[in-house]
Amino acid sequence: MGDNEGDDVTTTSNLGVSSNTEILTRTMSEIFSIPRDVFSTPEDSTEKNLQTDILSFAQTVMGLNASDGQTAAALGSTDLLNASVLEAALLPLNLTDALNISDLVPPPNITAPSSRGGGVAQDNFGDDASWILTATFIIFTMQSGFGLLESGAVSMKNEANIMVKNVVDVVLGGVTYWLFGYALSFGESEWTNPFCGWGGFALNPGEEEMGKIYTTFFFQLSFATTATTIVSGAVAERFNFVAYVIFSAVNTVVYCLPAGWLWGSHGFLYQLGVVDIAGSCGVHLCGGSSALIASKLVGPRIGRYDDGEEPLPMGSPTNAILGMFMLWWGWLGFNCGSTFGITGNKWKYAARTAVTTLQASIGGGLAGMSLSWYKNHRLEIGDVVNSVLGALVSITAGCALFTTWEALFIGIVGGLIAVLAMPLFDKLHIDDPVGATSVHGLCGIWAMISIGLFVQADTLLGMTGGKAGLFRGGGFYLLGVQTLACVVTSIWSMSVTYLLLTFIDKFVVSIRMSEWEELVGADFAEHGIRRRGVGVSRAVSVLGFHHNGFDYSDIAPQGDNPCHQTVLNNLENLRSRRASTVSKAIQQVTKQKNGKLPELVINNHDLKNGSARNNDITPIELPDTFNAWP
Repeated sequence: MGDNEGDDVTTTSNLGVSSNTEILTRTMSEIFSIPRDVFSTPEDSTEKNLQTDILSFAQTVMGLNASDGQTAAALGSTDLLNASVLEAALLPLNLTDALNISDLVPPPNITAPSSRGGGVAQDNFGDDASWILTATFIIFTMQSGFGLLESGAVSMKNEANIMVKNVVDVVLGGVTYWLFGYALSFGESEWTNPFCGWGGFALNPGEEEMGKIYTTFFFQLSFATTATTIVSGAVAERFNFVAYVIFSAVNTVVYCLPAGWLWGSHGFLYQLGVVDIAGSCGVHLCGGSSALIASKLVGPRIGRYDDGEEPLPMGSPTNAILGMFMLWWGWLGFNCGSTFGITGNKWKYAARTAVTTLQASIGGGLAGMSLSWYKNHRLEIGDVVNSVLGALVSITAGCALFTTWEALFIGIVGGLIAVLAMPLFDKLHIDDPVGATSVHGLCGIWAMISIGLFVQADTLLGMTGGKAGLFRGGGFYLLGVQTLACVVTSIWSMSVTYLLLTFIDKFVVSIRMSEWEELVGADFAEHGIRRRGVGVSRAVSVLGFHHNGFDYSDIAPQGDNPCHQTVLNNLENLRSRRASTVSKAIQQVTKQKNGKLPELVINNHDLKNGSARNNDITPIELPDTFNAWP
């Protein structure tokens, strides 16, 4: 601001209110055009001086002097982007009637918020990348949690198959997300439009951009694999493994487009102001909707509803509880990481996210345990697990915005939805062994609706774009766009999942296991794992070992050492002289020469007569060797 400009401004000090208002409006427009980051660290002397100079200029325009009680130094501490504070500072001017400060000062970040979550920032987040990367490392432990939870919810003859499917989700889902998923979500080119991004296929950015892009890609990759993993539990125990491998690879397209709608600056839901901080809609509702269609298309397990609609017993409740704890831990990284950093005011949101996430899960657990005790007079493990997870899904969308009381209430409602909805799907004969549709689908909808009802516009980061929920006096707009996001995401996920699975089933391979494979178990049929006491022996005794031209009789029981079994069989058939030692006999039936074996004498009995008994075998002390027999 030159001297002449200052002289011109001084001559206006005695003009009327309307002139002052016009000049003030122009001045404030110039102030608001300055990047927000300029005012982010007022303790910096240069930026502090810049604030003071700008406000001193505004003071001169308004004809204010020291006798008015407002000095430039006092105005220098004014929050330029807070309408109420600025209006109070300008109150001595008697301009509040002529000038609507609330209209003049836009709500912070209402048109261009730095982020609305999802680990995606619209500006350069620099040091915040370490926070997002660390959170992503934690999120990847959720794959273990999903695997343990799902394997615990199904019969033990299918638990390894579930774990392998979680590996497939990361491997194949990861490569397709790198090839085209990220490009369709957040690609930036002239072909990018409100429906999808375009650009960055087979992602490999240059040095200048790699920090931001790789951080966002890594975080979003964990979201994408989670959305697919949700489906694996819903179709457990009867989905063809080869068909699932294909589906896992192409299912990336189901997730990547809604992610761009919600978190990409080009997305039409983002432009409308939809808030989904950590993925209740973009991850959980997307995955839950896909799970609903997949479980309906593949059909229920054989005999599932022949004797009623009660839930089947868990294969390993311990695994299910352990999986829940791992998911609980991972969810803190999931939600806190979605605040996209801890610099500036972001750490405040991250801290609140941690507390509200835990608070909601506590509320859900209380609701689920209470309901389970009321219904069954005992705590059903499935009710406890799903109530906690349903509450976590419910808080995820608005985790950084709710108060602790709101988080507790939202968690309670989410826990009740998860537990009460599962029997309803069973009445429809939609067989969902882990309750993915109710936990992730319905609770995801509740999470989005709760933002439209309860959230209050935040003033530090503007994550709601200046909008508030219905019960906070914000009207129906936010509730409307949140509902719209649920509708379009559900329709998209269900439609695309239906098309993908139908195509795979009709033109590639059946999505359903054969009856033989389902009854003997996926572990035995698809991975060659034969375990005792889980129903496999019973199944093959009825159905036989031959299927589709393959002989499965050579699969040894899991847990035995086949080398030891061979040696024992040879020993059983060995004809030995009297008073032989086991160590010498072993040397006759194996190629191993082990001088450390303790000598065992078969006392006065001949193996060829079959008269040796266990208590006839006694150890012999060997000099200079340890005694392996206590």
